[in-house]
Amino acid sequence: MATNPGSKRPRSTTLFERASALFPGGVNSPVRAFKSVGGTPVFIDRGVGPFIYDVDGNRYTDFVGSWGPLILGHADPDVVAAVIRAASLGTTFGAPTAREVELGELVRFMMPSLEKMRFVSSGTEATMSALRAARGFTGRHRIIKVDGGYHGHSDALLAKAGSGVVTLGLPGSSGVTPAAVADTLVVPYNDLDAMRVAFEEHRDEIAALIVEPIPANMGVVLPRPAYLPLLRNLCDEHGTLLIFDEVITGFRVARGGAQQLYGVRPDLTCLGKVVGGGLPFGIYGGRADVMDVVAPSGPVYQAGTLAGNPVAVAAGLATLKRLDEHAYVALEGLSRVLEDDLGRAIRRSGVTARLQRVGSAFTLFFAPEEVVDLASAKQSNTDHYAKFFHGMLERGFMLPPAQFEAAFVSLAHTLEEVNAFTDAAREVLTSLATSAP
Repeated sequence: MATNPGSKRPRSTTLFERASALFPGGVNSPVRAFKSVGGTPVFIDRGVGPFIYDVDGNRYTDFVGSWGPLILGHADPDVVAAVIRAASLGTTFGAPTAREVELGELVRFMMPSLEKMRFVSSGTEATMSALRAARGFTGRHRIIKVDGGYHGHSDALLAKAGSGVVTLGLPGSSGVTPAAVADTLVVPYNDLDAMRVAFEEHRDEIAALIVEPIPANMGVVLPRPAYLPLLRNLCDEHGTLLIFDEVITGFRVARGGAQQLYGVRPDLTCLGKVVGGGLPFGIYGGRADVMDVVAPSGPVYQAGTLAGNPVAVAAGLATLKRLDEHAYVALEGLSRVLEDDLGRAIRRSGVTARLQRVGSAFTLFFAPEEVVDLASAKQSNTDHYAKFFHGMLERGFMLPPAQFEAAFVSLAHTLEEVNAFTDAAREVLTSLATSAP
């Protein structure tokens, strides 16, 4: 079994050619296409623990983890057993099950702000449904999002900033009409003054502020100390609902998510990834009075044939039951070793780069200064990241094929894998330094 893949991926190349005749760009989600880093995507055959194996038999230590859900690693025995048991009893019913109640109670125990919740099938469904509930509850139309924050691909949230500090949303994708984002305000992340201006200029109009408390879709960006508490205060002052998009951070950065880590309680929370244990699953929930506007209790309609799917619920339960405080101590220990050792490697290489980490989520930015928002993220040297990505891939390590994404440590990783990762990174960084003009 090859562990140093190099460029020997003929079956992946052939499959990509076939896939390109079937799927836009040859993939079923854009970043998988390697467009940001160049080259041909790796087609995966299987995963076990911290490792994935491609169709050519190459093994990679995986720090993508299916973009965050696999906090226990690949094919965790408890999760696999739970999925098999659930599937053997029936894959879908379109009716309530006892496990839904059990999972809901466990989620509320771990994240008490979710007094009531609704299960859906994706993070995109969770965010768009939470916004609909917020508008229904407040009777207002406008929403605020952060520039560079990603909350799924519903039209109102695919908004980008214009030229001002606080702007009405502009379509962030072809196919999104100006009318679809007309009620979306876009504000830079970590900019307290801009957020105050947005609330003052649109007083009594804003239904909700939706934010990733720790953005991970421009890479991992940390909130400034006063930022999240100020958002809570502004929302309270203006009768606006605060929505935390914890699709990535929920059960990842702490047992109770970023809201536990920073001590800020949102009105609504959106969850996905870890809570589904690797299967398609999402949740939105929060204050009971807000959630009671959702049908059939109230007038805000939202439904889903596969919502609360018994197989996905079983995977989520098996995952969350493993995530006690000891699990997070272990994750923090491994992640801190990775951060410290990679930091030393960066300093010794002389390459302009920095690691930003919260819990077991991290991004290596090839940026000159701390990344605090989308504008500073865009100062990153994406060519250097592409070279680093391929250098690590050739040494048997899978990282996100894009500079502006998060990587993840799992409970399946050991100190051995982390040390091997930082040793390989040291080699690649040194080669980058010597090849720089």
